[in-house]
Amino acid sequence: MELDRIDRKILATLMADAATPLARLADQVGLSQTPCWKRVRKLQDAGIIRGRVALVDPERLGLGLTVFAEVSAPEQSADWQARFAEVIADIPEVMEAHQLAGSHDYALRIVVRDMAGFERIRSRITEAIPVRGLSASFALKRIKSETVLPIDTRSA
Repeated sequence: MELDRIDRKILATLMADAATPLARLADQVGLSQTPCWKRVRKLQDAGIIRGRVALVDPERLGLGLTVFAEVSAPEQSADWQARFAEVIADIPEVMEAHQLAGSHDYALRIVVRDMAGFERIRSRITEAIPVRGLSASFALKRIKSETVLPIDTRSA
């Protein structure tokens, strides 16, 4: 789907505040409500807008430890990769998982209450599927955390 400037403005506005009322959204992008709503639906149907969420401070929920774990696979088979994806999908504390090119095969962002919580996740992963290695780094302080993607809303 080709995005024009109005589509990008809709996306930028909704990324900044998904609860923006349709009337205000339409006004901000220069459309009336019905065409604006149709564009939002089209962006949803195309999978560009995957959902709308509330951003919650993990520390205020007692989830004060963010762990960046790197996993090295013992093999590169499609079966191992599929099984790993299944294991990770079933662990809600794993917030992100990325397959990598480089010295490790996967990077995980895990959010837990404390070190004991991370140890439970580490054990769950390594007991469910063989790994060659799993190393972890622990975030001391969040310096920047963005959810708004840097899209161009000025050019045509």
